[in-house]
Amino acid sequence: MPLVSVITPAFCAERFLPETLASIRAQSLRDWECLVVDDASTDRTAEIAAAAAAEDPRIHLIRQTANRGVAAARNAALRAATGRYIAFLDADDLWLPGKLERQIAFMRATGATLSYTAFRRIDETGTRVGRLITVPPAMTWRRLLKNTKIHTLTVVVDRERTGPFAMVERRRDDIILWLTLLRHGATARGLNEDLARYRVVKGSLSSSHLRAAGWMWRAYREEIGLGRLDAFWCLCHYGARAFWKRLSF
Repeated sequence: MPLVSVITPAFCAERFLPETLASIRAQSLRDWECLVVDDASTDRTAEIAAAAAAEDPRIHLIRQTANRGVAAARNAALRAATGRYIAFLDADDLWLPGKLERQIAFMRATGATLSYTAFRRIDETGTRVGRLITVPPAMTWRRLLKNTKIHTLTVVVDRERTGPFAMVERRRDDIILWLTLLRHGATARGLNEDLARYRVVKGSLSSSHLRAAGWMWRAYREEIGLGRLDAFWCLCHYGARAFWKRLSF
């Protein structure tokens, strides 16, 4: 049974998926499985994932017959995952080689249920690398409501501590999951080391700030259950932090 299950949703990701999978295969921690979920892509995504799986038995391809979105793709992978630890890496992002080894050691040392790390942005070609996005040493439910510091490509969750979990199948499924886990007693710890690369892709789902704010508002109100005033206050803080984070690449 692998130690870490890597969850990789992929939709029309033929440009970036080979590099993403290469960054997983380059990990110094070797005890992992990668579950690539092709969300009914219309390009060569499934073909690329199948070829990688044929070459490395730790990579597994799951094919969706209809496009259902990133949250449903993550849930398909979670249902198939067998590792104790769950890590998330979308099909256009990258990890540095020591990421899993450093993070699992950190979680064992701190007893964290959920951990997250620092990272840098890269452009579509991967040639431009941005400033280091640092993280706080710990995160609570109340603090995370107003924060942008837990980024999905850096997260690892210990399922031995949480028990089974699933994503809410709607936008901002990731932040809703982190908040749900913290609300139910999970401990979140930050490893302030540069271990990942978030690719900024023009026209991606997260590229519209107003659209993202709308998703967060609905998450606050409908999934987390905040009142209007509390939700508005949290959204103002969340938006300000997101804007500050994006001031420089």
